[in-house]
Formats: sequence, structure tokens, C-alpha cells
Amino acid sequence: MTLSLLLWAALVAPTSIADPMCLATTIYLEARDQPIQGQYAVAEVALRRLESKRYGATVCAVVLQPGQFAPSMVSGKMQIKNQQAWNRAWRIAVDSLRLAQLPQRMRPSVVPGADHFFAFNTVLPKWAVGTPVATIGDHAFYNLR
Repeated sequence: MTLSLLLWAALVAPTSIADPMCLATTIYLEARDQPIQGQYAVAEVALRRLESKRYGATVCAVVLQPGQFAPSMVSGKMQIKNQQAWNRAWRIAVDSLRLAQLPQRMRPSVVPGADHFFAFNTVLPKWAVGTPVATIGDHAFYNLR
């Protein structure tokens, strides 16, 4: 399936389907080759942004903001080819969304407070100063609030 078809389906689906689709797509594109902990961390950052209400009112709105997450930066022609990685991303997305419904004090946190991240194989963002909250795989996670 192409990225554009997947995202189109998410945008016309009810929120209960769209949220995990958009989050799984983000995990897949950003971290499919990373440790499981890093995949949860990517989901956590997206959901923390959603909870802040500064980045969008739905998971899809958050992850599709221009230049913020891979779904807005990767060609729509990209094929989701690695079924095993997609299935894992889907499970992590669903689990992360479930955990996000818990009271904050009961939620496990892989990257406490992190609301930004970048992969070391990309250009170093201007905002990436100081010590990251965590480094997992080839991603650094930061709290910029």
C-alpha cells in the first residue's frame, strides 16, 4: 500500500481507526528499524503533542503538520512494504493510545516530557541544544517546553 493511500484512508475513517493508522504510520516511517523502546518513544512524543493541544486536535493532525513527522515529509508514493514492521508499529500505536487514556500518574513513560526528537542521520535541527531527555537507537528526544 502506498503512503498516500494509507493516509487518505485514515483521513476519511472514524477517529477510532484514524488515530492508530496515523500513529502506526508515524512509528513505521520514523522508527521501524529502531528498538521497541524507541518506537514507543516516537508514539509518546506524538501523543504528548496531541495532549498539549498546541499541535492539533487529532493524532492525524499532529503527525501531518508540515515538517514535523515523517508522514508529512516522505513521498506519498512510498510503499509500506515491511509487513512485520507495520504489524509491530500497529500494535505499538494501539497500545500507546490505550496507555494515553490512563491518568497521567499511571502512564509509563519512555521519554518523560519529550515533545521533539530527531534521527542522527538527518540534519541537526537548530532546536537540538543541550542534553536530550533520552537517546534511543539513533534518535535523540528533547523537551522543548
